[in-house]
Amino acid sequence: MSTFDRRKFIGSALATALAARLPSAVQAQAIDNPRRIDVHHHFAPPAWVTDVRGRPLLNPANTTWRPEHSIEDMDQGGVAASVISITNPGLWFGDGAQTRRLARACNEYGAELVQAHPTRFGLFAAVPLPDVDASLEEIAYAYDTLGVDGIGLFTSYNDVWLGDSAFRPVMEELDRRRAVVTVHPTAADCCRNLPYAPAAHPSRLEYGTDTTRAIMGIAFSGDAVRFPNIRFIWSHAGGTVPFLAGRIENAAANARDELPDGFTSELRKFYYDTAGAANRGAMVSLLELVATTRIVFGTDFPPGDSSADVARALDETGLFNEADLRAINRENVVRLLPRFA
Repeated sequence: MSTFDRRKFIGSALATALAARLPSAVQAQAIDNPRRIDVHHHFAPPAWVTDVRGRPLLNPANTTWRPEHSIEDMDQGGVAASVISITNPGLWFGDGAQTRRLARACNEYGAELVQAHPTRFGLFAAVPLPDVDASLEEIAYAYDTLGVDGIGLFTSYNDVWLGDSAFRPVMEELDRRRAVVTVHPTAADCCRNLPYAPAAHPSRLEYGTDTTRAIMGIAFSGDAVRFPNIRFIWSHAGGTVPFLAGRIENAAANARDELPDGFTSELRKFYYDTAGAANRGAMVSLLELVATTRIVFGTDFPPGDSSADVARALDETGLFNEADLRAINRENVVRLLPRFA
């Protein structure tokens, strides 16, 4: 515990030294009203760092992360709390025993961090999918022993997407627990070495596409209707779904049993974070689909943008009034995770 306390002090000192670099309006908001809650914020437990070194990575893993880095960014950007989760390359490298061990190590480290800073951090627990039985065991441990805030999933595992019937027992348990579930994108095996890859890394395009595949999987499998108590948060404003929703809706006519009220009606029940999408184009598309009550603040830090940059970018879209920003920055998350009230 003392290590985390020392790091908090160091982070706060660094934040103070660097605060002068912020534009005055954002700086004032960060200092006077540190109320945002970041639901897309990553951490790198030591066991995970050890195992991802040398792995084929979609993008460089955040192997240099330390708790004080997060606290520094949060202090600069007016973030009261961040709910941490594992990012790419995830936990699955083809070895089930390794994945189970990594999930437990990541969750216990994350829980220790939350215990050290209960008002600054929350935890979306990792699960060892595609191993369903091990995932059910880890969900029970995460909730009943560690007291986590929710669960973190990836859009696909070894080219099996969310919505696949193999994952249904996991969805049943998450529904029973009324889980808040954040879903982080990855790139499917099919699409990691396409011709554009040298110029535009697959993470730039495939993350949005894989998010769309996963959302369609959850919807068209019937899981969205079957498990209404799962509160899904989709990364990056839902990938390409807002732009393609009308086109996909046409296919829902052939899935009346799975989607009795259509595709778009289910999309409006989900939540969407702002990570990598705090720009006018993405937000205009998303606002055509959902109300501001379904948008939550997210940064993708690290390696994504700083919380101050995301806050500033959202304001500069010109799309949100003060009440909208309060809802996105904090109030919508508090409804999902009341302990942060």
